[in-house]
Amino acid sequence: MLTNYLKIAWRTLRKQQGFTIINIFGLAVGLACCMLIMLYVLDELSFDRYNAKADRIYRVQSDIKFGGNDMHFAAAPDPLGPTLKKDYPQVEQFVRLHQRGTWLVKRAGETTNLREANITFADSTLFDVFTLPFVSGDPKRALAEPNSVVISESAAKRHFGNQNPIGQPMVFENTKIFKVSGVMRDMPQNSHFHSDFFLSMRNDDYPWGQWLSINHHTYILLKPGQAGAPTDPAVFAKNFDTILKKYVGPQAMQVLGTSMEQFQKAGNQVKFWLLPLTDIHLHSKQQVELAPNGDIQYVYIFSAVALFILLIACINFMNLATARSANRAKEVGVRKVMGSERQQLIGQFMTESVLTTLLAMILACGMVVLALPSFNTIAGKQMSIVQLVSPYYLPLLIALPIVVGLLAGSYPAFFLSSFQPIKVLKGGTAFRNINRSFKSADLRSGLVVFQFMMSVVLIVGTIIVYRQITYIQTKNVGFKRDQLLTVNGVYSLGKQAETFKQEVMRLPGVVSGSISGFLPTPSNRNDMAFFAEGESSRNKGVNMQTWGVDYDYIKTLAMQLVQGRDFSRAFGADSSGIILNEAAVKVLGFKDPIGKRVWRFDDPQGKTQKTYTIIGIVKNFHFESLRRNIGALSLVLDANSGAASFRLSSTNLPTLMKEVEARWKQLAPDQPFSYQFMDDSFDEMYRAEQRVGTIALTFAALAILIACLGLFGLAAFMAEQRTKEIGVRKVLGASVGSIIGLLSKDFLKLVLISIVIASPIAWYAMGQWLEDFAYKIDIEWWMFLLAGLLAVGIALLTVSFQSVKAALMNPVKSLRSE
Repeated sequence: MLTNYLKIAWRTLRKQQGFTIINIFGLAVGLACCMLIMLYVLDELSFDRYNAKADRIYRVQSDIKFGGNDMHFAAAPDPLGPTLKKDYPQVEQFVRLHQRGTWLVKRAGETTNLREANITFADSTLFDVFTLPFVSGDPKRALAEPNSVVISESAAKRHFGNQNPIGQPMVFENTKIFKVSGVMRDMPQNSHFHSDFFLSMRNDDYPWGQWLSINHHTYILLKPGQAGAPTDPAVFAKNFDTILKKYVGPQAMQVLGTSMEQFQKAGNQVKFWLLPLTDIHLHSKQQVELAPNGDIQYVYIFSAVALFILLIACINFMNLATARSANRAKEVGVRKVMGSERQQLIGQFMTESVLTTLLAMILACGMVVLALPSFNTIAGKQMSIVQLVSPYYLPLLIALPIVVGLLAGSYPAFFLSSFQPIKVLKGGTAFRNINRSFKSADLRSGLVVFQFMMSVVLIVGTIIVYRQITYIQTKNVGFKRDQLLTVNGVYSLGKQAETFKQEVMRLPGVVSGSISGFLPTPSNRNDMAFFAEGESSRNKGVNMQTWGVDYDYIKTLAMQLVQGRDFSRAFGADSSGIILNEAAVKVLGFKDPIGKRVWRFDDPQGKTQKTYTIIGIVKNFHFESLRRNIGALSLVLDANSGAASFRLSSTNLPTLMKEVEARWKQLAPDQPFSYQFMDDSFDEMYRAEQRVGTIALTFAALAILIACLGLFGLAAFMAEQRTKEIGVRKVLGASVGSIIGLLSKDFLKLVLISIVIASPIAWYAMGQWLEDFAYKIDIEWWMFLLAGLLAVGIALLTVSFQSVKAALMNPVKSLRSE
């Protein structure tokens, strides 16, 4: 029976080649889109699940409200991890990570450094908590001794080639010597943090025991509870109240001179809480993350897009199958007269549907193989085609064509098998009534409306995403980020850093230059609490970013002073001067800030103070993502040589960059030369949104393509059904234009209805997306008009091809058979 079904199905598909090609290609594109998005979604959901103890690992998060700022950190105080392990038996182990950014690294005895990113200090318990397999060395002892480092396989190859690195010394920052104690496998891509170098925490130059400082990413491993289940994190988190009273409170009293109760009554707050390891990548929006995270919102959005595209493809199949049902009505009648039962007919038509879907799946797999490299580039992933046959993905891959085939073929199968043979075979009025019902089916109209509704939602979404990205890229951020060159790692020049700056300043095309470790791009920050002089309560301080800069910083970045003056070498007292931004002045409550004095603690114990005089107010500028409001910030004079920034006016940048590199090589021939432009660094903060925009645009275009394929097939069928009507109209004098309008108007009505339905859906969905940004565009009426015009234009072009073809047909041919 199945063999017979397959033979008939194959013959039917070959007989209706145009119909078959449209169906298979439309389904293939829909399935390929669905498979690509499934790969993306599964990759996002897989983060950190490679850890064998992932279900028991939690990161301690810190929420602090102080000095007019609400701060949400992915880190915790340095003593918290050891204290939790010591005081609470539910904690099996802890580990702290302290990322130190980019360092210069080389083998001992070598002269040339490599610039390595994400150098991380870690406790020796790192490998007890996380699953990081070793290639060589003992993970139990690897970081137990000071001056030890564990490196990845990739780092070992870069620095040692094929030699065994165990026991070999390496030099960090030209001064710090560490001995390689272990080589681990490269960390998986689906990890929320990455590092090629883990250094012993015993060498971290840090003032330990600071309960009021948030600098260490702290993870705890909870013991299994009853029946092997992990300890309930919500129950365990209640212990943080005790931690605050027992440890944080006394240090707050010592430094701030106030109890935790008084601290909280003043409107301040300190809160610790636990976040599951597997939730970090998609659910954490904390500050000072170890690496940029994903967003669960995008997983939901792309899952919905995959479902909608698949539904659009299935709708095409159902529309075209039911539309051509009239041509198969007599076939059904003959089969029933010859003894075929309804379930046999259903089986026949379902076999055709599944066969079509299987052919589409084969084509879709080929499309995925070809498209995956480009999709990886757009999505910023490293997904492999091998994942398609992984144990997690293969069942979905097998089930997908069967489910889609049954779903897409169910309605046509039940619809076709329900024909009554006597009405079909005797023809006349009864058959014409059936035929007429095919042409005016409400279901097909509803399905077309649904297709274009989803397409319009995707078009509107794409327009708004790109408008927001354009707004971000063109918004006045309070400084000029174009033509601003940043040379990294200037600290490696030592005392020659200022010489390098002056040498570059002499080059034609260089307007000004500054050396500072702080720039308004993603980087390490330095938060400090400041208090107005004479303030009686230390609960009313201002927590603000404090950046050490030089005399030329404000000029080089083209920031605007709204009051007072810039730092000047003519004023020796400027070493104790401070420049605040407008947000800091507002929180401090100064009406006339120039000349006022503020102070901060000069040591972690709060025993000494340092006082500054406000000499200037800089206009607010964005130093974080536009998702956040501008916070309080201060600038002070400090010899911090992290990077050199140069304002350029040259139009011949390649030549100028060669000259800058030449000056670098003269002073530091063995140090790598690394640079970037500020606008590139700024855009990097919004790389996720740019990727979302590109992906949304791509899939919106594909969804419209699939919808148009269905519309094209339906238009061809409707033109075929009305061939004789068109012939009669032409004989009676109808123009080509009137016939085109006649055939097009019904479809355009459906598209207009879809626009009306899609607009409020798109407005709500994109409004929710924009809520993540503190600075955002307004959703305007013209965006929906543009999306609607695009949808109407695309639909009109699709339908018009068949309409013009039918309108230009010789009426003699269409009426000859009457």
